[in-house]
Amino acid sequence: MYVEERMYTMQVGKAPEYLKMYESEGMAIQTRHLPNMVGYYVSEVGPQNLVVHMWGYDDLNQRDKCRAAMQADPAWRAYVAKVRTLIVSQDTRIMKCAPFFLERLKKMLAATK
Repeated sequence: MYVEERMYTMQVGKAPEYLKMYESEGMAIQTRHLPNMVGYYVSEVGPQNLVVHMWGYDDLNQRDKCRAAMQADPAWRAYVAKVRTLIVSQDTRIMKCAPFFLERLKKMLAATK
């Protein structure tokens, strides 16, 4: 199993606006396409104006298919056009689950469905 971590640095003071737009519009679209939201966070200590979200995938092929479907969705493209001006930079990491954590992650994800 893989977890994709996406980190967005927002314009100063714009994280609350981004989160509000995501909650009211983006989340419903995104969760139609991506299978497992692992978490959605905003920085409290350390780099400021940072929004981090993580998504679980069975494998990288699943990730490619899910993200391609999302990118093809006109509703997603319209949402991204609205929030793009709030984002300064983006970083992405894809992490492979440690063997001893795999079953725990699967149970955590199953509990959210």
